[in-house]
Amino acid sequence: MSQQQPSRPQAMDNDQAAAASIKYGDVFSVQGDLATKPVAPGDAAALQAAESRALGAGQSLRGGPAAVMESAAAVNYGAGAVHGNQVTDAVREGGVSVTATDVGGARIVTERVAGQVVGQYVDPTGGVPLQVAATGGGGGDGITVGEALEAAALSVGDKPLDQADAAAIQAAEVRAIGSNRIPPGGIAAQAQSAATQNARTMGDENKTTISDVLSDAATKLGADKEVTREDAKGVIEAEIRNKPDMRTTPGGIGSAMAAAVRVNRDIQ
Repeated sequence: MSQQQPSRPQAMDNDQAAAASIKYGDVFSVQGDLATKPVAPGDAAALQAAESRALGAGQSLRGGPAAVMESAAAVNYGAGAVHGNQVTDAVREGGVSVTATDVGGARIVTERVAGQVVGQYVDPTGGVPLQVAATGGGGGDGITVGEALEAAALSVGDKPLDQADAAAIQAAEVRAIGSNRIPPGGIAAQAQSAATQNARTMGDENKTTISDVLSDAATKLGADKEVTREDAKGVIEAEIRNKPDMRTTPGGIGSAMAAAVRVNRDIQ
Protein backbone atom coordinates (compact mmCIF):
# COMPACT_ATOMS: atom_id res chain seq x y z
CA MET A 1 0.00 0.00 0.00
CA SER A 2 1.43 3.37 -0.95
CA GLN A 3 2.24 5.89 1.76
CA GLN A 4 0.44 9.20 1.79
CA GLN A 5 2.18 12.51 2.41
CA PRO A 6 1.37 14.09 5.81
CA SER A 7 -1.51 16.47 5.61
CA ARG A 8 -0.70 20.16 5.75
CA PRO A 9 -2.79 22.96 7.27
CA GLN A 10 -5.34 24.75 5.09
CA ALA A 11 -3.25 27.06 2.96
CA MET A 12 -3.90 30.78 2.69
CA ASP A 13 -4.39 32.37 -0.71
CA ASN A 14 -1.20 33.29 -2.54
CA ASP A 15 -1.13 36.95 -1.49
CA GLN A 16 -1.78 36.14 2.16
CA ALA A 17 0.83 33.40 2.18
CA ALA A 18 3.45 35.65 0.62
CA ALA A 19 2.76 38.41 3.12
CA ALA A 20 2.83 36.06 6.12
CA SER A 21 5.94 34.13 5.09
CA ILE A 22 9.21 34.37 6.98
CA LYS A 23 11.76 35.87 4.64
CA TYR A 24 15.54 35.75 4.79
CA GLY A 25 15.67 39.40 5.77
CA ASP A 26 13.50 38.65 8.81
CA VAL A 27 16.00 36.22 10.34
CA PHE A 28 19.40 37.09 8.86
CA SER A 29 21.38 40.24 8.15
CA VAL A 30 21.20 39.86 4.37
CA GLN A 31 20.47 42.33 1.60
CA GLY A 32 19.12 42.56 -1.91
CA ASP A 33 16.88 40.01 -3.55
CA LEU A 34 17.68 37.29 -1.02
CA ALA A 35 16.26 39.37 1.84
CA THR A 36 12.81 39.37 0.21
CA LYS A 37 12.60 35.63 -0.45
CA PRO A 38 10.68 33.20 1.79
CA VAL A 39 12.92 30.60 3.41
CA ALA A 40 12.23 27.31 1.61
CA PRO A 41 12.62 23.68 2.80
CA GLY A 42 15.15 22.86 0.08
CA ASP A 43 17.33 25.78 1.17
CA ALA A 44 17.31 24.59 4.77
CA ALA A 45 18.13 21.02 3.77
CA ALA A 46 21.07 22.18 1.65
CA LEU A 47 22.59 24.25 4.44
CA GLN A 48 21.96 21.47 6.98
CA ALA A 49 23.93 19.06 4.78
CA ALA A 50 26.76 21.54 4.30
CA GLU A 51 26.88 22.27 8.03
CA SER A 52 27.05 18.57 8.87
CA ARG A 53 29.91 18.03 6.42
CA ALA A 54 31.90 20.97 7.78
CA LEU A 55 31.45 20.09 11.45
CA GLY A 56 32.08 16.40 10.83
CA ALA A 57 30.43 13.19 12.02
CA GLY A 58 27.00 14.42 10.96
CA GLN A 59 27.03 17.22 13.52
CA SER A 60 24.95 20.35 13.22
CA LEU A 61 24.81 23.49 15.32
CA ARG A 62 21.86 23.63 17.67
CA GLY A 63 20.16 26.95 17.13
CA GLY A 64 22.50 27.70 14.22
CA PRO A 65 21.64 29.07 10.76
CA ALA A 66 20.47 25.71 9.37
CA ALA A 67 18.17 25.17 12.36
CA VAL A 68 16.78 28.70 12.01
CA MET A 69 16.11 28.07 8.32
CA GLU A 70 14.47 24.73 9.04
CA SER A 71 12.06 26.33 11.52
CA ALA A 72 11.27 29.22 9.18
CA ALA A 73 10.74 26.87 6.24
CA ALA A 74 8.34 24.74 8.30
CA VAL A 75 6.26 27.82 9.11
CA ASN A 76 6.27 28.90 5.47
CA TYR A 77 5.25 25.42 4.32
CA GLY A 78 2.37 25.35 6.78
CA ALA A 79 1.20 28.74 5.50
CA GLY A 80 1.30 27.55 1.91
CA ALA A 81 4.02 30.03 0.96
CA VAL A 82 6.41 27.29 -0.25
CA HIS A 83 6.12 23.66 -1.28
CA GLY A 84 7.86 20.69 0.28
CA ASN A 85 11.07 20.52 -1.77
CA GLN A 86 11.22 24.10 -2.98
CA VAL A 87 14.59 25.80 -3.44
CA THR A 88 14.68 29.57 -3.93
CA ASP A 89 16.19 30.92 -7.13
CA ALA A 90 18.88 32.76 -5.16
CA VAL A 91 20.02 29.54 -3.52
CA ARG A 92 19.77 27.56 -6.74
CA GLU A 93 22.01 30.09 -8.46
CA GLY A 94 24.32 31.12 -5.61
CA GLY A 95 24.35 27.94 -3.56
CA VAL A 96 25.16 27.52 0.12
CA SER A 97 28.53 27.01 1.78
CA VAL A 98 30.02 26.26 5.18
CA THR A 99 33.75 26.87 5.49
CA ALA A 100 36.03 26.25 8.48
CA THR A 101 39.37 27.98 9.09
CA ASP A 102 41.83 27.19 11.88
CA VAL A 103 43.10 30.38 13.51
CA GLY A 104 45.22 30.34 16.64
CA GLY A 105 43.96 26.97 17.78
CA ALA A 106 40.31 27.85 17.19
CA ARG A 107 38.13 26.78 14.29
CA ILE A 108 36.17 29.67 12.79
CA VAL A 109 33.18 28.55 10.75
CA THR A 110 31.39 30.82 8.29
CA GLU A 111 28.03 29.91 6.74
CA ARG A 112 26.76 31.57 3.57
CA VAL A 113 23.54 31.47 1.58
CA ALA A 114 23.72 32.78 -1.98
CA GLY A 115 27.10 34.29 -1.12
CA GLN A 116 25.88 36.24 1.92
CA VAL A 117 27.00 35.46 5.47
CA VAL A 118 24.19 34.10 7.64
CA GLY A 119 26.29 32.88 10.55
CA GLN A 120 29.79 32.78 12.00
CA TYR A 121 30.93 30.94 15.08
CA VAL A 122 34.05 29.59 16.68
CA ASP A 123 34.89 26.29 18.32
CA PRO A 124 37.73 27.31 20.69
CA THR A 125 38.27 23.88 22.25
CA GLY A 126 37.21 21.39 19.60
CA GLY A 127 33.92 20.81 21.41
CA VAL A 128 30.52 22.40 20.99
CA PRO A 129 30.70 25.30 18.52
CA LEU A 130 30.39 28.76 20.05
CA GLN A 131 28.13 30.98 18.01
CA VAL A 132 29.45 34.52 17.71
CA ALA A 133 27.24 36.03 15.04
CA ALA A 134 23.60 36.25 15.97
CA THR A 135 20.89 36.22 13.36
CA GLY A 136 18.53 39.14 12.87
CA GLY A 137 17.65 41.76 10.34
CA GLY A 138 19.66 44.92 9.77
CA GLY A 139 22.63 46.31 11.64
CA GLY A 140 26.34 46.16 10.92
CA ASP A 141 28.24 43.10 9.87
CA GLY A 142 30.73 43.03 12.76
CA ILE A 143 30.28 41.22 16.06
CA THR A 144 29.50 43.58 18.93
CA VAL A 145 30.56 43.38 22.56
CA GLY A 146 27.02 42.43 23.54
CA GLU A 147 26.88 39.66 20.95
CA ALA A 148 30.24 38.31 22.12
CA LEU A 149 28.94 38.21 25.70
CA GLU A 150 25.84 36.38 24.51
CA ALA A 151 28.13 33.91 22.74
CA ALA A 152 29.87 33.20 26.03
CA ALA A 153 26.46 32.64 27.63
CA LEU A 154 25.71 30.03 24.96
CA SER A 155 29.09 28.33 25.26
CA VAL A 156 29.67 28.19 29.03
CA GLY A 157 26.31 29.38 30.29
CA ASP A 158 26.03 26.71 33.00
CA LYS A 159 29.31 27.76 34.63
CA PRO A 160 28.84 29.44 38.03
CA LEU A 161 29.91 33.05 37.69
CA ASP A 162 33.12 33.89 39.59
CA GLN A 163 35.26 36.97 40.21
CA ALA A 164 37.25 36.46 37.01
CA ASP A 165 34.03 36.39 35.00
CA ALA A 166 32.75 39.49 36.79
CA ALA A 167 35.98 41.36 36.06
CA ALA A 168 35.81 40.39 32.40
CA ILE A 169 32.16 41.46 32.16
CA GLN A 170 32.98 44.81 33.76
CA ALA A 171 35.84 45.38 31.31
CA ALA A 172 33.52 44.50 28.44
CA GLU A 173 30.72 46.80 29.59
CA VAL A 174 32.93 49.88 30.03
CA ARG A 175 34.24 49.38 26.50
CA ALA A 176 30.77 48.90 25.07
CA ILE A 177 29.35 52.05 26.65
CA GLY A 178 32.53 54.14 26.36
CA SER A 179 32.65 55.12 30.03
CA ASN A 180 34.53 53.94 33.10
CA ARG A 181 31.46 54.58 35.25
CA ILE A 182 29.59 51.34 35.85
CA PRO A 183 25.83 51.84 35.42
CA PRO A 184 23.84 50.87 38.53
CA GLY A 185 21.91 47.71 37.75
CA GLY A 186 23.96 47.04 34.62
CA ILE A 187 25.43 43.67 33.72
CA ALA A 188 28.74 44.45 35.44
CA ALA A 189 26.96 45.33 38.68
CA GLN A 190 24.84 42.19 38.41
CA ALA A 191 27.92 40.08 37.72
CA GLN A 192 29.83 41.45 40.70
CA SER A 193 26.88 40.86 43.01
CA ALA A 194 26.48 37.32 41.68
CA ALA A 195 30.19 36.53 42.05
CA THR A 196 30.19 37.75 45.64
CA GLN A 197 27.09 35.73 46.49
CA ASN A 198 28.38 32.63 44.70
CA ALA A 199 31.56 32.68 46.78
CA ARG A 200 29.37 32.31 49.87
CA THR A 201 27.04 29.69 48.41
CA MET A 202 27.46 25.94 48.80
CA GLY A 203 26.69 23.74 45.80
CA ASP A 204 26.98 24.82 42.17
CA GLU A 205 23.30 24.13 41.60
CA ASN A 206 22.46 27.06 43.89
CA LYS A 207 24.82 29.54 42.24
CA THR A 208 24.12 32.20 39.63
CA THR A 209 25.49 31.16 36.25
CA ILE A 210 27.03 33.11 33.40
CA SER A 211 23.89 32.69 31.32
CA ASP A 212 21.77 34.12 34.14
CA VAL A 213 23.63 37.40 33.74
CA LEU A 214 24.67 37.45 30.08
CA SER A 215 21.57 36.13 28.30
CA ASP A 216 20.34 39.01 26.10
CA ALA A 217 23.46 41.00 27.00
CA ALA A 218 23.23 42.98 23.76
CA THR A 219 19.86 44.38 24.79
CA LYS A 220 20.86 44.90 28.44
CA LEU A 221 23.83 47.12 27.59
CA GLY A 222 23.12 50.83 27.46
CA ALA A 223 25.23 51.04 24.31
CA ASP A 224 27.18 48.64 22.14
CA LYS A 225 30.02 48.60 19.62
CA GLU A 226 31.89 46.22 17.37
CA VAL A 227 34.67 44.37 19.17
CA THR A 228 38.20 45.59 18.45
CA ARG A 229 41.56 44.06 19.28
CA GLU A 230 41.97 46.58 22.12
CA ASP A 231 38.58 45.62 23.56
CA ALA A 232 39.44 41.93 23.56
CA LYS A 233 42.87 42.58 25.07
CA GLY A 234 41.39 44.58 27.94
CA VAL A 235 38.76 41.94 28.70
CA ILE A 236 41.24 39.07 28.57
CA GLU A 237 43.65 40.91 30.87
CA ALA A 238 40.85 41.57 33.36
CA GLU A 239 39.86 37.90 33.32
CA ILE A 240 43.33 36.41 33.76
CA ARG A 241 44.26 38.86 36.54
CA ASN A 242 41.57 37.20 38.61
CA LYS A 243 42.41 33.59 37.68
CA PRO A 244 44.96 31.64 39.77
CA ASP A 245 46.21 29.84 36.65
CA MET A 246 46.33 33.11 34.66
CA ARG A 247 44.36 31.53 31.80
CA THR A 248 41.05 32.44 30.22
CA THR A 249 38.14 30.03 30.50
CA PRO A 250 37.87 28.02 27.24
CA GLY A 251 34.79 29.32 25.44
CA GLY A 252 34.34 31.97 28.11
CA ILE A 253 34.16 35.74 28.00
CA GLY A 254 37.75 36.45 26.99
CA SER A 255 37.67 33.68 24.39
CA ALA A 256 34.42 35.00 22.93
CA MET A 257 35.86 38.50 22.63
CA ALA A 258 38.99 37.15 20.92
CA ALA A 259 36.85 35.12 18.54
CA ALA A 260 34.80 38.21 17.71
CA VAL A 261 37.96 40.11 16.80
CA ARG A 262 39.02 37.36 14.40
CA VAL A 263 35.58 37.27 12.79
CA ASN A 264 35.41 41.06 12.49
CA ARG A 265 38.83 41.16 10.88
CA ASP A 266 37.81 38.39 8.49
CA ILE A 267 34.74 40.22 7.19
CA GLN A 268 36.25 43.68 6.81
